[in-house]
Amino acid sequence: MKRTSVAATWTRAGAVRGQRADALLVPPLRLSLGAVLAINAGRLLRRLAGAVVAHPVLTVVLAVVLLLDLLVGPTRLLLGGMAVTVSLGAWRLARPASFTRWVSAPVRSRWRGWWRYRRHWQPVMATTGLTTVLAGTEYVPRLRRVVCTGCVDSALVGLLAGQAPADFEGQVEELAHTFRALSCRVRVDRPGRVWLDFTHTDPLTEPIPALVVPDIPDFTALALGVTADGSPWRLRLLGSHVLIAGATGSGKGSVLWSLVRALAGGIRAGTVQLWAIDPKGGMEFAFGAPLFHRLAYRTADDMLLVLEDAVTAMRDRQARLLGLTRLHQPTAAEPLVVVLVDELAALTAYTDRDTKRKAAELLQLLLSQGRAVGVLVAAALQDPGKDVLPFRDLFPTRIALRLVEDVQVDMVLGRGARDRGAHCDRIPESLPGVGYVQLEGRREPVRVRAAHVTDADLAAMCADYAPPCTAETPWPFLADRSPATGAGEAAA
Repeated sequence: MKRTSVAATWTRAGAVRGQRADALLVPPLRLSLGAVLAINAGRLLRRLAGAVVAHPVLTVVLAVVLLLDLLVGPTRLLLGGMAVTVSLGAWRLARPASFTRWVSAPVRSRWRGWWRYRRHWQPVMATTGLTTVLAGTEYVPRLRRVVCTGCVDSALVGLLAGQAPADFEGQVEELAHTFRALSCRVRVDRPGRVWLDFTHTDPLTEPIPALVVPDIPDFTALALGVTADGSPWRLRLLGSHVLIAGATGSGKGSVLWSLVRALAGGIRAGTVQLWAIDPKGGMEFAFGAPLFHRLAYRTADDMLLVLEDAVTAMRDRQARLLGLTRLHQPTAAEPLVVVLVDELAALTAYTDRDTKRKAAELLQLLLSQGRAVGVLVAAALQDPGKDVLPFRDLFPTRIALRLVEDVQVDMVLGRGARDRGAHCDRIPESLPGVGYVQLEGRREPVRVRAAHVTDADLAAMCADYAPPCTAETPWPFLADRSPATGAGEAAA
């Protein structure tokens, strides 16, 4: 947003929302020195009163300290202060979580809010073009509140009349550099207010160990990793299809195996069936072959057969559930079928014309009709372009990991996602599994990291959660596998 200057013959005090920036008083020659001192003294008192209103807790503490000093004297006041300090130290050692919530976090928020943000707020808003000048008076967006956590400082800002969140989204890089933050993101709080999230420490730099497998999976909230604020990253799978886009080495396997791990309890119970397609000759999905109901990895015809059977299962289930329900609920008799596809472009772009046509036809049938009857698709690919995947909009849930170009971000997450903070093209290669996802009910993309599932985790998961198999050697490459052999060794 450009800085705006509006000429007007008259204005009302409440015509423009925001904080008015007071200019220094330059006394005209006709005013006496006493008048100038009186005017500035009045301004000083007004600012002092504003500080009291803005910092009531600090004001009360100072008032209590002064009152106790008058009543009991400095010696007893000092002893009382030492007793309070010892009590706070004991509280911190005994109950660190409650101490952080009620003492250290509020104190840190107030101190950082003033030291880093409030004292620089007006000039920063002016230099980034986020102020408005009306009839010679400058109006500044009001900094209402600052909340500081371990990694993120969140500033609640009241917008001026005529401003929108997009005005701040266009200045996120300038704001981040000005306030010495790694990044800045804009979140809408309510009409007229936005949160500016300044990340000063990246919480997703360390790999996340494989998560605990739930005995009964919650298909509306499958835990895949953590978000940038430390909360669990939960994926809604029931009634949705999932697209995972990322460059080579971006960690698509971490997302896929975290999804398999979250569903492993249902695989053992029989409420989930995984049908896997691996165009890379089985190099990815062979690690967890005992967990899959179907696995195609040799030829394109084998992979198309899995898709054809999925469409057939979908239509059979449509006939059985007609008039009974509008959203399938997984049971042992009617399990949730998840078709996992690694390197989807191998079927939709990098193959012969007949295979591309047939695969596109089958996938579009599944994506357009399979959600309601519990036949879902979770696919991964490197290039999200229209020439590679022309029907990517049929995936309601999309996850963007590290991407090569900035334009690919909006291809995956939707128009304007990069402007709202999803900088997938800036994720370093040293952070596989880090990406952005559009969560339900959130306008802004959320930064996440998937858990890292190792070969040892896969071997243990296959041993504990693979369903009973009637075939003696269901997969040829597992024929010589001993019980003590790891999954990675068997696949190699």
